[in-house]
Amino acid sequence: MTYVDGFLLPVPKKNLPAYRKLAKLGAKVWKKHGALEYRECVGSDLNAKGMVGFPTVIKPKAGETVVFSYIVYKSKAHRDAVNKKVMKDPAFAGMDMKKMPFDCKRMAYGGFKTLVEG
Repeated sequence: MTYVDGFLLPVPKKNLPAYRKLAKLGAKVWKKHGALEYRECVGSDLNAKGMVGFPTVIKPKAGETVVFSYIVYKSKAHRDAVNKKVMKDPAFAGMDMKKMPFDCKRMAYGGFKTLVEG
């Protein structure tokens, strides 16, 4: 079964073009180093009645939207090997975490073992 890294983060709507540029770079680099799938998804239908919506979890400020992203790997060991290569990739050299188009401190992350694949 595959392994998935998932991310949930608030992004200022005005920063979505810059975030998209960063996400396209991320997709290119992760896939180059072996990730099976890379997705970045911007919130569209976030307030389902009777459920806890992502905005409740991530608490976006005025002018922000929610981004959900995930990367799929063959296994946790494969994820670890891919991420090790990604962190050394020259495309990310000198990237200043303080100049990201979102607040890194408010990003939620988790690694997940796949339970069902369809």
